[in-house]
Amino acid sequence: MDAANEDFSRQDVDPEMTMLTAEEEEVTEQSADGGDEVENLRRSRPQKVCLCPFLPSRPLEVSTCLYVVQHPAEESRVLRTVPLLATCLPQGKCNIIVGRRFSEEKHPELAAVCQDSRTLILYPGPKSQNLEELVRCQDVGSINHNVIIIDGTWSQAKNMFLKNSMFHFPKQVQLNRTLSSQYVIRTQPSNICLSTLECAAVALSVLERNDEIHEVLLRPLKALCSFQLQHGAQIHHSKEHLLKTGMYDKPMPKNKRKIKRMEKLLADHSICPR
Repeated sequence: MDAANEDFSRQDVDPEMTMLTAEEEEVTEQSADGGDEVENLRRSRPQKVCLCPFLPSRPLEVSTCLYVVQHPAEESRVLRTVPLLATCLPQGKCNIIVGRRFSEEKHPELAAVCQDSRTLILYPGPKSQNLEELVRCQDVGSINHNVIIIDGTWSQAKNMFLKNSMFHFPKQVQLNRTLSSQYVIRTQPSNICLSTLECAAVALSVLERNDEIHEVLLRPLKALCSFQLQHGAQIHHSKEHLLKTGMYDKPMPKNKRKIKRMEKLLADHSICPR
């Protein structure tokens, strides 16, 4: 999931860059299956900000199949990580399904994937198992897995997980690596929250037993952030960091649900409001 609770401000981006990234949006959903759309994504940026040198020369060979379940609001965001993820993987290995509610009647393929014993869903919680421990203790890495990742803000992802019963069938896993997000042009709730691409990169490197996958997938993300920062974007610290350092300058929420979410963030990370 793109671990962000705040939209990326278009005002932080050079107008030319905004126009270019908006063009990429048009090919995102199709790029899940590779083909011409992926090549369009590769060629959609001008030379000075071209991501081609940072993409793998050929799609990464992986046995794991990703299913990115994307909240519709993500489609309208200017900068997203899923198009980069899809471009780096072979045809059929990164399937993007957009929606809020999913039923067996309307989404039979997704329902079948959810009921497959080889399927894992990447979602934190008390029932989640550490993916690395699961691979190490149960030899899970020897199986060709499906991995479902919910792409949206944390509140959107939580809502989608709770209200779609089919997502409760797969084994629930989470990542326990203490990694800081490299997606610095979008605000994260806490210091350990990762973008969808970063979650996929860690999961694939663990399941495929290949740490190089993580490095290869993060390369274009780091380049994208670097280009955006060079063209006027600002580094977005996490809410946790802003609250801890007294830099959070927005008014505290008045909505009860948002107040509860903020209180949980403060409690989870032992933050004292200033």
